[in-house]
Amino acid sequence: MPLSLLKFPSWFLHALICAGFWLSAPLQAQTAVQTTAQKTAPIATQAPSLMLAHIWRNGLPLQDYWISEKLDGVRGYWNGLQLISRSGQVIAAPSWFTQGWPATPMGGELWAGRGQFSHAQSTTAQTQPSDAAWQRMQFMVFDLPAAPGSFDERLPLLKQTVAHINQTWVQMVAQQKLSSDAQLQTLLNQVVKAGGEGLMLHKGSAPYRSGRSDDLLKLKPFDDAEAKVIGYKSGRGQWQGMTGALIVQNPQGLQFALGSGLNAEQRKNPPPLGSWVTYRYQGLHEKSGLPRFARFMRMRDEPGFQPEAITR
Repeated sequence: MPLSLLKFPSWFLHALICAGFWLSAPLQAQTAVQTTAQKTAPIATQAPSLMLAHIWRNGLPLQDYWISEKLDGVRGYWNGLQLISRSGQVIAAPSWFTQGWPATPMGGELWAGRGQFSHAQSTTAQTQPSDAAWQRMQFMVFDLPAAPGSFDERLPLLKQTVAHINQTWVQMVAQQKLSSDAQLQTLLNQVVKAGGEGLMLHKGSAPYRSGRSDDLLKLKPFDDAEAKVIGYKSGRGQWQGMTGALIVQNPQGLQFALGSGLNAEQRKNPPPLGSWVTYRYQGLHEKSGLPRFARFMRMRDEPGFQPEAITR
């Protein structure tokens, strides 16, 4: 004890010690709360290096590719610790959804079924996960990004990994080989008629490489892209007093109107300014670069969504 304190009576020193305890208690409690919060907070991460798809072109060697359905969901990446989005945002899935998953990174689609994109999007966007909503979700795994070897060699390991997880909501995306363009077109028609979006073609000899290349291709009956809502056109006739069209701007800075595809509810309550929407189109005008026959499809609000510019 410092000599200066020995000059004070014992009762004063006792009171001083008690006061110090009670003053420090709130600080100790606050520190404990902060420590707990730090433990439970999502771990910040960076965007994963993903393999991205080009568009299928006739004349490519079909026999070199594995073919699967293009699932209309939200891209999910299991980094061995947590689910993250394409841009690296943490997806707040319930603990039971990922319990028992391996340290092996897995690439897949968070999918609620054909025609259920809006449910997948709203569920993965929640910061407080809903068990009821997530019980309708599946993680459809299509690759093991960190595994060595070609896709042909990764497929057996992918099958083993999903079988070892042994959860009904974790499934391997079915892959098949076809021998002719006629078979490919028949399968595309069957999938689209059943409510699917299209097909994915994965080159069997390809290692996992990030970026866009012919190692991964997509085939759909139409093109689609994203644009930001920057204004509205007033409706006429049956849409009087509602939204006639959305004024949108694509990532290349081109502006155009989206009127077709909006239903009555969307015309009464259109997507807000600044939101991103997906539209379908049939090629680009040669001179202006604007999409031909552009038609509204849906809003995009999944975690960390980043649009891509369309190209000729």
